Amino acid sequence: MKELIAKLAASKLVRFGAVGGAGMFVNLAALAVAKELLGLHDLVAWFFGFFVSVTFTWWGNRTFTFHEHKSTGHSGILAEWFRFFLTNSFGAATNVCVYAVLLWWSPWPLSLMRTDLRAYPALCVGVLVGLIFNYTLSKRLVFRGKNITPPPAQP
Repeated sequence: MKELIAKLAASKLVRFGAVGGAGMFVNLAALAVAKELLGLHDLVAWFFGFFVSVTFTWWGNRTFTFHEHKSTGHSGILAEWFRFFLTNSFGAATNVCVYAVLLWWSPWPLSLMRTDLRAYPALCVGVLVGLIFNYTLSKRLVFRGKNITPPPAQP
């Protein structure tokens, strides 16, 4: 059992998923703040939640998942956040499409819920669908700070 736990803890995908799970709660909280406190429209609230959660998950993944590959220096860190934001926008596009479909066309069992509560499970499903895009692109394009090797010197 200890071996299994150690293997799971060593898995970047599991760590990415854990950070993403925490990010989903941050996203839900930000969505609730945007809708309930700020009174924003559902789609505007979605974008607010995305911005907050993508910043949270970038920080979590650079610290916990890909710490050995994180960028350094102010410009490197800012460029890394920007790459994370852009690459996770692909997953977010999938996420928002699923969110919109579930929110506005509400298949069963969402159609049984009150209209004002449908945004929350729709967000959860959208986040799960976007996970695979985000992990693959983050692993290959974002967290590469210490993996970048200079080109060989020319004689």
